[in-house]
Amino acid sequence: MQIYGKRILLTGATGGVGSVLAQKLAEKGAILALVGRDSSKLHALIQTLPAFNGSHVAIIADFNQANIAQQLATEAQQKLGNIDLLINNAGILDFIQLEDQTDERIAQIINTNVTALIQLTRALLPQFKAKNQGHFVMIGSIFGSLGFPHYATYCASKFAVHGFSQALRRELVDTQIGVTYIAPRAIATTMNDTTTTAMLEKAGQKMDKPEIVADIVVKAIENEKQEVFIGQPQSLFAWLNGVAPKMVNMGLKKQTALAVPFLTTKKK
Repeated sequence: MQIYGKRILLTGATGGVGSVLAQKLAEKGAILALVGRDSSKLHALIQTLPAFNGSHVAIIADFNQANIAQQLATEAQQKLGNIDLLINNAGILDFIQLEDQTDERIAQIINTNVTALIQLTRALLPQFKAKNQGHFVMIGSIFGSLGFPHYATYCASKFAVHGFSQALRRELVDTQIGVTYIAPRAIATTMNDTTTTAMLEKAGQKMDKPEIVADIVVKAIENEKQEVFIGQPQSLFAWLNGVAPKMVNMGLKKQTALAVPFLTTKKK
């Protein structure tokens, strides 16, 4: 796929990966509708982006609001015209014992990571079908194939995104509409607080820079990849989890024990 001139709707645009991804897409000549909750951050980001084919636009949206997906899709079309590519990048997570996670936080994670993603995809689907072209990109996680202790709700949300991506791709098999699923491992962004970062480092979990992940996303779009898993040995464990989950269970026992003091620190 040629990115130059494409109108792209990007959620989670001001996050660590989102802002870098916006920069790389703009440099390739894309016209961007950037979605986030913070107006000042969005407009500051736009000021840093090159614009070859038209002005980039900001869309303020909180995925916890009712009917936000359809409103967002409508506003994007009004401001930018027909969308060629949707990148579902918005996401939130907790490193926490499930018993310590509130009902409200569980609902927020599922709504942001899953429900809004599905609804926004659905909102743009009629437009894509009308011209029989378009592309959806879902930013998932290795944790969408590998259940990791103390990320239970986040894993549930990313397993859902992975399954949704596969099902939608098969549903659209007779069209020219593409679906790409990207599964990064841990990324060095502010999504991980200092305690979480310390735990990952203690466990020997390498974190990729946002620039590396953004480059991989761009290449996946250009090559119209179906699924891309980032990083070893995490990608291998994700595959192994599908064929020998008991073996992975044994391998993660040490990780579970190692996390306990960090969880205790977070609760203080």
